[in-house]
Amino acid sequence: MATSRSDPQAPYSPKAQEIIARTNELLASGGYNGFSYADIAELVDVRKASIHHHFPAKADLVKATVALHRDATRRGLASLDAAKADPFERLVAYCRYWAECIEKSSPPICICALLAAELPAVPAEVASEVRGHFEDLHAWIASTLEQGHSTGSLRLTDDASADAAVFMASIHGAMLSARAAGDASLFWTIAKLSTERLKAA
Repeated sequence: MATSRSDPQAPYSPKAQEIIARTNELLASGGYNGFSYADIAELVDVRKASIHHHFPAKADLVKATVALHRDATRRGLASLDAAKADPFERLVAYCRYWAECIEKSSPPICICALLAAELPAVPAEVASEVRGHFEDLHAWIASTLEQGHSTGSLRLTDDASADAAVFMASIHGAMLSARAAGDASLFWTIAKLSTERLKAA
């Protein structure tokens, strides 16, 4: 969901950016406890000491990775707002984005969806970024639902905040269901039903 705005990774050196990119991949495949600095060192072809130079602790590295994920998500959602005037089409486009990512395994899942399940066991600074991601996403979905309801393209079963929470849970649950079933297409099956249920008759 990246846009043509200035690169949020600019403060990081090319090597640090590569480390973050590999961390994103490792998080998506195994979560917080599924990798070590040794794994990254092998993938990036650097010594572990070099990784510690950029990110003294694993918590620092994962926090930076999630923060960039949050920024990319915010910019991507802003792009959807600009590109899709209709709120329903905006929600569909959001789901299609993830359907394509999951189908291509690039990435195979939202890293925050995985980290959310690990919140009791991850460092507080990482947990704060993960919660922030869900707060950002919930606010966008709720705003989209409110706009759609006011224009008549979407229907609400409760208030926008509650319906946004249900929709967000459905989408992230669909990601986990697709992974558990080993069937990428299952995500779109669930996501399509979740969006269609919000469409005004």
